[in-house]
Amino acid sequence: MSFNDDESSEVGLAGQSKLESFLFSCELSSNLPFYTFQGDEEEDLEHFLELRTVCLGEGAKEESNVVEVTAMNHQGKTTSVPIAHLHMSCLPMVSLGEFELKAPVTIRLKAGTGPVTVSGLHLIASQVEESDLSDEDDDDDDMEEGEEEISPIKPAKKKQKQ
Repeated sequence: MSFNDDESSEVGLAGQSKLESFLFSCELSSNLPFYTFQGDEEEDLEHFLELRTVCLGEGAKEESNVVEVTAMNHQGKTTSVPIAHLHMSCLPMVSLGEFELKAPVTIRLKAGTGPVTVSGLHLIASQVEESDLSDEDDDDDDMEEGEEEISPIKPAKKKQKQ
């Protein structure tokens, strides 16, 4: 499932779903080599992690740091994929664009000691209730009624030459 979020907190109701986005960041190191992202267990919400950047932190050593993610593939099987191979002297940061994964997702520092910061967006998709849609429709109707009550401005009469 993919969403266009334009950095806003809500997407239009045309698709019958609401999308909220929040900043996400975690730091991986030899002391804390993995982070598991999980959403709430509410039935009507879907949680996604949109990874944007992976970068070496201050104090990183001259060594290779490999970051991998573990998530479900389209068949529902767990799979692990390396997403960044960082080195302080030649590639300290990687931009992933909008790499979107459905929760749960585990981010692991597979090699190196870090610190490595992974950042992006936590997206929460929820279905819009019919009552929410009807309330918005009522608001539109109210505006239309208000517009109908205003009488149109009539042009001024021109004076005739004598």
